[in-house]
Amino acid sequence: QVQLVESGGGLVQAGGSLKLSCAASRSISSINVMGWYRQPPGKPRDLVARIISGDSTNYAASVKGRFTISRDIAKNTVYLQMNSLKPEDTAVYYCNAQTYKLQGGTYDYWGQGTQVTVSS
Repeated sequence: QVQLVESGGGLVQAGGSLKLSCAASRSISSINVMGWYRQPPGKPRDLVARIISGDSTNYAASVKGRFTISRDIAKNTVYLQMNSLKPEDTAVYYCNAQTYKLQGGTYDYWGQGTQVTVSS
């Protein structure tokens, strides 16, 4: 089990920056994948960025070059630095943790979400 708590959301003007934090209740070094998803109003939840096994990173095409995912193992925290924000980045942002099952598949854990609103 792992509990995730996001923070850092808010209201920002287009072109501005925000940094989201996701604090985990246990060591993130043992968590296989940690990532950020977002869900705009009336739309499905989609992947924004993730760190796989602490090494490789994936980004959605729409945020590549603007957003950076990172982690601090000592603080059990994952971050999402968001620069050059656009109104279309407005969404609830969720932290996600995945651990692999021995028999295949994953255990998925979610935070409660944090609202990011970008004004034009």
